[in-house]
Amino acid sequence: MIKLVITDNEDKQRLDRFLKKYLKNAPLSYIYKMIRKDIKINGRRGSAETVLNQGDELTLYIREEDFGTLTKAKKAQKAKRQFNIAYEDENIIVVEKPFGLLTHGDSHEKKNHLANQVISYLIEKGDYRPDRERTFVPSPVNRLDRNTTGLVMFGKNSKALQTLNLMIREKGYVSKYYLTVVSGELKEELVLKDKMEKDSSKNMIKVMPMDEDGGKVMETIARPLISKNGFTLVEVELVTGRTHQIRAHLGGAGYPVIGDTKYGNPSANRWIEKKFGLTTQFLHAYKLSFHKAEEPLQYMIGKEIEGKLPENLENIRQELFD
Repeated sequence: MIKLVITDNEDKQRLDRFLKKYLKNAPLSYIYKMIRKDIKINGRRGSAETVLNQGDELTLYIREEDFGTLTKAKKAQKAKRQFNIAYEDENIIVVEKPFGLLTHGDSHEKKNHLANQVISYLIEKGDYRPDRERTFVPSPVNRLDRNTTGLVMFGKNSKALQTLNLMIREKGYVSKYYLTVVSGELKEELVLKDKMEKDSSKNMIKVMPMDEDGGKVMETIARPLISKNGFTLVEVELVTGRTHQIRAHLGGAGYPVIGDTKYGNPSANRWIEKKFGLTTQFLHAYKLSFHKAEEPLQYMIGKEIEGKLPENLENIRQELFD
């Protein structure tokens, strides 16, 4: 029999999600069987959907040797830091993801990704102690494609992470802005609202009119900053956050992102590649504006966090528009 007391970094989790993270080596069938027969919360049976609160006592009717095997953690993989820090406090850290780096790991890259680099930084700093945590891991709340650069937010504790996830998911809390350069001289603000469908076989999305059945709604606002010589520097505000949204939306509107091989203009891309060596999209997540916030992040209301364009993109901006 094992007894656990839920800590502040484990508060407000569903029982099944807590167990999936804690008993990391257990198959799902074993976890759900345990919930039905071998676990009590404050002396009572619970369900998979039962929400755990700080101070709750869990009793697991399991042998200690089995418990040790199921909870045995893999050794943390250190990753060399490649990111810059745009903002940090006791609850959150906002970092600038460089070009070519995954936000999360995948089946091909399990070590050197942004999430691992931030975790390594927080461990070295002493802000995260994995030896003291049963389930919590600092995690990003927004994701950028490998070849998109810019700001990514992480929660440094469970309450901050849950709150950031809510604020990103719900409208009216945080505005996300990107800088891009498009082919064509955009003269007026574009407010684009359409539906999209993902084509997994091509790793692309299809933009569809709002009156078509199916698909997910996506909304993008594009504001021209400077137009010159057939190109425009554009600030893009994401109202929704769909896969490839900016690239597909602007390409469909006739103002494709330079360097974009999926939704871009091939002839413009050839000229850009020859002149600047750019072979991927010019897209940078450069600003976050906080309008509303929930505890413990209410002090973020009114804050704006900005990141700098990477050197190669800044050089292109200067040559095209200065």
